[in-house]
Amino acid sequence: GSDPLITRAISVRVLLGLYDVADRVIPDAQAITLPTQVLISGNDWVVHQQPQRAFYANLGSPVKELVELPDFLHDTLGEKDRHLALDKIRAFITRCFSQPPVHVSLLHAHEKGHTKDEEVRNAAPLPVLKDLPFALTRLSMRTLGRLSEGICLGLETGFDSGATLDYVYRNEARGTTPLGRMIDRNYLDAIGWCGIRLRKAHLETAIAAAASRLGEAGMLLRIADIAAGHGRYVLEAAARLSEKPQAIVLRDYDVGNARAAATLAKTLGLAAVTHASQGDAFDKAAVAAITPKPTLAVVSGLYELFSDNRQVSDSLQGLAEALETGGYLIYTGQPWHPQLEFIARTLTTHRGGKPWVMRRRTQAELDELVAHAGLRKVEQWIDPWGIFTVSMAVKA
Repeated sequence: GSDPLITRAISVRVLLGLYDVADRVIPDAQAITLPTQVLISGNDWVVHQQPQRAFYANLGSPVKELVELPDFLHDTLGEKDRHLALDKIRAFITRCFSQPPVHVSLLHAHEKGHTKDEEVRNAAPLPVLKDLPFALTRLSMRTLGRLSEGICLGLETGFDSGATLDYVYRNEARGTTPLGRMIDRNYLDAIGWCGIRLRKAHLETAIAAAASRLGEAGMLLRIADIAAGHGRYVLEAAARLSEKPQAIVLRDYDVGNARAAATLAKTLGLAAVTHASQGDAFDKAAVAAITPKPTLAVVSGLYELFSDNRQVSDSLQGLAEALETGGYLIYTGQPWHPQLEFIARTLTTHRGGKPWVMRRRTQAELDELVAHAGLRKVEQWIDPWGIFTVSMAVKA
């Protein structure tokens, strides 16, 4: 009894979604390091062969196989002679399970690999003509863009700063004159900032899930965030819990952010259990010594800003040491972003106004760093664009 027009609209939307995902996955196939077999039907008039071959060529897996089935149509496993395809699949799976798995370590991906190459490209200066569109964007942001409160804040504190993120979370267009507010609305609606707001929602979901798990295990909830910014996602999540945390420790490199977090804690009625202070999230010993000992550690939006895995590993090992056994770590990642070059060539960071050049970490790389610190991943959330992830791991 469903409306055929609605059914058709849903089908079109699904197909467009698949196209968008394919458009992202093919050039980024080096992120796939698991054994992969690709089957191509020779007489398929629905999908083209070239993208399938490009996907295979780009695969990062050391164990991969391309199988061509010359006379097959689109429904590869529904063909009359599908046993030919199934035989190839069975043989590939048998080979993979008959020998030890080939592990591709990504702990040194900050030194070499496709994400490192991408970082280097985005940091390199462009010829004048190629840089012209970015130069015009930089100029417009520093002139007309100053009518927007969000752009003004980004220019002053860095577009990756805690103050900027808190502004993005609030999602209230502000500016000088109606034109300034319109520019600000357009700025806040950028896909990256939409993803950041959904990441906040996923963080709050993860905090609630961890609190529930700790409660079921009979453990008290003590939260520590080592790069909290203004602390909004932690404090708003904590304020909504039926059982309030015993303690909330919020640390940030910027003493101004720590003061803002303390003010927000007071506003939300959590001042009695919240301690906000300045701290270095990459100081392994200082992180490990956090008191009271947390049962839930949070690190959000930090590791995405720093390319070097040695720094991230030190931070994670400090967190693993700080956590009580049975406690949880919530961490965020950015395995993909559609505007990496645009950001690198137009926006600045909180670190002395330098260009905001980021190196993506694939989810496999980030999870390996977490596992290397002795934590076991148990859950993950991701936005529909595939930009930001929120993951939860346990100290078993």
